[in-house]
Amino acid sequence: MNILLVLTSPAAALILAGTGDFSFWGLFLQASLVVKIVMVLLLLASLWSWAIAIDKMITFRMLKSRADKFEETFWSGRTLEDLSKGLANDVRDPMARVFAAAMREWNESKGSALRGDGAMMSAHQRINGVMNLVVNRELTKAERGMTVLATIGSASVFVGLFGTVWGIMNSFRAVGQMKSADFSVVAPGVAEALFATALGLIAAIPAVIFYNFFTNELDRYAGRLEGYADELSAILSRKLTKGS
Repeated sequence: MNILLVLTSPAAALILAGTGDFSFWGLFLQASLVVKIVMVLLLLASLWSWAIAIDKMITFRMLKSRADKFEETFWSGRTLEDLSKGLANDVRDPMARVFAAAMREWNESKGSALRGDGAMMSAHQRINGVMNLVVNRELTKAERGMTVLATIGSASVFVGLFGTVWGIMNSFRAVGQMKSADFSVVAPGVAEALFATALGLIAAIPAVIFYNFFTNELDRYAGRLEGYADELSAILSRKLTKGS
């Protein structure tokens, strides 16, 4: 009866499965159910972070390209009215959306701004408010996925550590059941523990690198978008002052 209990225990299953196959697939198959779940979660987290990284790379490249084209058009010397008509149906770029929102508010406010300094100040505040709203909305869109990268980068190490602790516990359990500290007894548990640790690092390290890189890219683009909004605000403020 005691022999049957030993052979059907999780630790004994690890020992019986320990055929010397220390490949990734072999280590996964030899791991206990809990460690297998940890490994699968870490693998999915790693794939998720890479998918987000590829998406963010494409997104920021498109944002930069569209911003370059828009700024080239904006500073080409055309009047704001001509630009507004030309960009009416092309608002794929966040800068174009900021411009379109500002021009709509400016067209609605420029008549009332002629009634006095107070009205002009109110119109200027409304234009700035609309632009700030659009800027914040566009930056929120560009920021999507960053929280996931931060979470994977910080949590994967601890999830891997949980798998490590569980694997070591299996090794001690095997030692207690088999009454031996032979390498063949402890090796399977130690192997799955180290494998879980490695997977945790594999998931965490790229996620942290991606998060830092795209945070820097987001800060650069935010500065560029906010700078454009400030320049447009100054231009519209001068036009309101002139009453044109």
